[in-house]
Amino acid sequence: MAILPILRYPHPGLKTICEPVRLFDSALSRLADDLLETMRAAPGVGITAAHVGIFQRVVVIELGKEDRVRIYINPEIVSVSDKVTRNTEGSVSMPSATEEVTRPGAIHFRYQDLQGVQHEEHADGFLAICIQHEADQLDGVFWLQRLSKLKRDRLIRKWEKTAR
Repeated sequence: MAILPILRYPHPGLKTICEPVRLFDSALSRLADDLLETMRAAPGVGITAAHVGIFQRVVVIELGKEDRVRIYINPEIVSVSDKVTRNTEGSVSMPSATEEVTRPGAIHFRYQDLQGVQHEEHADGFLAICIQHEADQLDGVFWLQRLSKLKRDRLIRKWEKTAR
C-alpha cells in the first residue's frame, strides 16, 4: 500500500467527470488499498480516485476505526429521500475547510464490488451524506458547489489565507 499525492483545490482535475471502471483486476484492488491508506493519512472518512488524479469511478469510505471499510466501484444514486439533513462537510483536497451542506437524508444506490458484482443498498444518515459527497466528486462536482455563493466565497478566502 502507498500514500498517494492528493490534488489540492482548485486543481482542475477536481472538476473532471470520472470514467466507469471496466477492468476488475489486481490493479483495481491495489488502487482501493492505496486510496484507503491515503484517506487515513489525510485524514478523512471518504476519498475517490479523482482526489489522487485517477479519473475512474472508485470510492473508499471508512466512517471510523470501529466501522468497516466500504469500497464502491461505479456507484450510482438511484433515488433520494424528500427529507433533507444538514451536515458539516469538507474534503481531503481542501484540508481543514468545512461548512454545513444540505443533502437528502437517505438514498438508494447501486454499485459494484472489487470483483465486479452488482449490489443495491439503502443508506441514511452520515453514510448517505458521504456517498452523495463522493458521488458528486466522481461527477466533477466539488463539494463547494453545494454552498451558496456567499458561503463558498467566504470559505475560499479563509482557506486561501490558511493554506499559504
